[in-house]
Amino acid sequence: MKLYSKPGACSTADHIALQWTGQPFEVELLDKDTLKGPAFLKINPAGSVPALVDGDFVLTQNAAIMGYIADTFPQAGLTGDGSPRQRAEAARWLAFVNSDLHPAFSPLFAPGKFIADEGQKSALAEAAHKRLRGLFERADAQLADRPWLAGFRSVADPYFYITLRWAEGMKVDLSGLENLAAYRKRMDADAGVQAALKAEGLA
Repeated sequence: MKLYSKPGACSTADHIALQWTGQPFEVELLDKDTLKGPAFLKINPAGSVPALVDGDFVLTQNAAIMGYIADTFPQAGLTGDGSPRQRAEAARWLAFVNSDLHPAFSPLFAPGKFIADEGQKSALAEAAHKRLRGLFERADAQLADRPWLAGFRSVADPYFYITLRWAEGMKVDLSGLENLAAYRKRMDADAGVQAALKAEGLA
């Protein structure tokens, strides 16, 4: 199994999940040039990460890759105990990160996709920061009485952790969200997280 990742992108979450399985895998790191190079475009014509290759099977889209990792290595417990309820909880919080939280960063990462007038850039950023703060408050409340988003370590956690790193880089106000701060410390100290960050030059 081989993961194609760009350091610090959402693909780093898949790298952490693979570390958590304890099973062998390969990682190839890409940059903005190799992402659009002919070799990688044969794997993913969209020229984006993550992409996962397992034998003759090529998979893209972060949520799908997370599910595939969890199903391929069920002993890692990344969708819980296998019950429909725990699988649904893992899927619920993975969907929250993938469908709500990640896209909320887009106006900060690529404002040009949303506005043509540079004079509106600060207003767009302010709106994005406000939305992100609300989403992180929701996650903070979820973590009030549990160590992980789903209540158990799941596929949602590596992805959520990466968004916390983005929030720091984008200076999103997370002040007062003590549950998030404690969660971030736990994840920073995790051996699998450290291994993935070191491998991608992010440690």
